[in-house]
Amino acid sequence: MKVVIAGAGSVGSSIARELLAHRHDVLLIDPKPEVIGRSGLRGGKWLVGDACELATLKEAHVEEADVVVAASGDDKVNLVVSLLAKTEFGVGRTVGRVNNPKNDWMFDDSWGVDVAVNTPRLMTALVEEAVEIGDVVRLLTLKTGGSSLVEFTVPADSAIVGQTVGQVPWPHDCTLVAILRDQAPIAPSRDDVVDHRDELFFLTTIEAEDQLRRLLAPTGPGMEAEAQAVPAAPFEDDDDPFDG
Repeated sequence: MKVVIAGAGSVGSSIARELLAHRHDVLLIDPKPEVIGRSGLRGGKWLVGDACELATLKEAHVEEADVVVAASGDDKVNLVVSLLAKTEFGVGRTVGRVNNPKNDWMFDDSWGVDVAVNTPRLMTALVEEAVEIGDVVRLLTLKTGGSSLVEFTVPADSAIVGQTVGQVPWPHDCTLVAILRDQAPIAPSRDDVVDHRDELFFLTTIEAEDQLRRLLAPTGPGMEAEAQAVPAAPFEDDDDPFDG
């Protein structure tokens, strides 16, 4: 697989290192030539230039890439790179790094982003997932921002303990995709019985996620509510431009 990564800071370099270890063809684009020696990467290709410029992307032969990863520390750059990769070069898959969670709403198909990776939100989710029991935790927003991967750790007093998967009235547009029990993953079937401390993983729309949260709340199953629309905030720059 050929992958082009725009932004060779610590995040972009780490992604490249993992991809190279799996024998993928990786090209990194960065305006600072000094990052080449600093990265310590072996086997990757480099292009010094501004990934927001069409000439740079043409020189990188982005049209041949299977995936373009916009991994800079600047949300504006990541949006522009994703949009150009998708609209000008027809790249099949784009991944955009979100630095400021307030800009998360912009990282969708209107800006050419297939998958948005909100690093602060993901880290928060991993912390919550480690300590929260009895609450739905969003781990990842998928594709155009309309779907997500969420996790729920079943508490001892949950109403679904002892019920089979087929007995629980899951919301529409919400699919239980895996159960993690005693550190072992289980492909769920209708006859699997939900147990205390099971970790349930769902693929769900944003609207169904809200319904799922209400279904699994301590007040009991069967409650549904429409997700309230949140007005979009204006674009905000990250307070810290440092690419960590």
